[in-house]
Amino acid sequence: EFIEQNRAIKLAEFDDFVQIGVCDPTDRELRQTLEHFHRKKTVFFQIDPAELAGFLSLKFSRSDQKELMQDTGEDERLLLDRLANDAPVVNLVNNIFIDAIRQGASDIHIEIFGNEMVVRYRIDGYLQISRRMDHTRFRAISTRIKIMANMNIMESRMPQDGRITVHLAGGEIDMRVSIVPIADGESIVLRLFDKNRTPLKMEDLGMTGHDITRLEQVCRLPNGLILATGPTGTGKTTTLNAVLHHIKDETLKIIAIEDPIEYVNAGVNQIQTNDAIGLSFSTLLRRVLRQDPNIILVGEIRDADTAELAVRAALTGHLVLSTLHTNDALSVITRLKNIGIEPYLIAAVLRASLAERLVRRLCPECREITGITAEEQELFARHQIPVDALFKARGCPKCHLTGYSGRVGLFELFVPDRATERMIIADAGEESILAHALDSGMETLLSDGLKKAAAGITTVSEIAKVAAI
Repeated sequence: EFIEQNRAIKLAEFDDFVQIGVCDPTDRELRQTLEHFHRKKTVFFQIDPAELAGFLSLKFSRSDQKELMQDTGEDERLLLDRLANDAPVVNLVNNIFIDAIRQGASDIHIEIFGNEMVVRYRIDGYLQISRRMDHTRFRAISTRIKIMANMNIMESRMPQDGRITVHLAGGEIDMRVSIVPIADGESIVLRLFDKNRTPLKMEDLGMTGHDITRLEQVCRLPNGLILATGPTGTGKTTTLNAVLHHIKDETLKIIAIEDPIEYVNAGVNQIQTNDAIGLSFSTLLRRVLRQDPNIILVGEIRDADTAELAVRAALTGHLVLSTLHTNDALSVITRLKNIGIEPYLIAAVLRASLAERLVRRLCPECREITGITAEEQELFARHQIPVDALFKARGCPKCHLTGYSGRVGLFELFVPDRATERMIIADAGEESILAHALDSGMETLLSDGLKKAAAGITTVSEIAKVAAI
């Protein structure tokens, strides 16, 4: 109780002095109390509140699982409630959350494999095992998470979705929870969103100056449709929020319809979808058109109804930004046609499409120069990219021995011109449009990636995972 209340903990004690960690080293009264208590020289160190919370959660989550599981009763709901709210289980779940947040994880995966429960964090796009425990702990952890997410704790046969909001070190983290039944029990996945994150600047994403300039010009247009494309988890929403952050102005009315709201963007009216009460993308889009907006962000075009409304809004004097799941920038044309949008409408409203992928950045502390193979020389020469040296990942304590730290975007920006519009209306194939776009200066995902590899930002092996070489 003293440690939690005063946020101070003894780190080490020796014959003639004691080391104490405190979150607030300016608290003179606390320091005097501790000095008087120990009656020997005290050395104070400042510690991170989140690190202290994580340590305490881990410390007090250790208990004999047999004691937790031995109680039985007729009312299973009461038993599970009591089990889930037992301090060791609460502290264990808290520690899993705190550890994931401190490591910068985007997702938490909790699963049973055979006789063990595995907790994995997705960091920089890759799953890493955080801890392994006996499978008997899974039921209590699952119940605790269901309670926090307002789910039905009795239901384990049907998938469930929910949300959890937690506070840590003054920050607020929103978690989107998905639980689905599997052969060995359940698979729990939590996606983390830091509500206090401010949108990144466009240059922080890894976009080149040429693409930033072209995208800025397109975003200053009074109407049209701008699409960010790519698979799930490639940074599309982050990019669009960066664009909004860049172009927002007090003279503009900007409305964003999102699921979920990933960034708090001051100056933007942000609306959270809620399918449970009928607030879908298409329903909200119909309503916000009556709000006299200049710019509308639609989190995702999922169906024909939303696509038609987005095109109609773009035709009637609004600039519409949205995301679409396609493999490259030009595939948005085919995708919109498949949804049911006529080619002449696509040509009339499409202002730009931006394909994006994420690759890991080399750790600047431990990257080291490596030789260039003949195949790599030929690859760079084929794309007319000069390269003097390449770098490889080595690994150090700062990057947790992975050799990588953070991620950077690869971009492919397609901006149709008059000739392209005529080709779209004429229903020309993607190959013809691509050839024209490349002649006009468009850079592919692969080309952008190779330039970043030549600059020592990432590696050719990382690029090969997201772009065909």
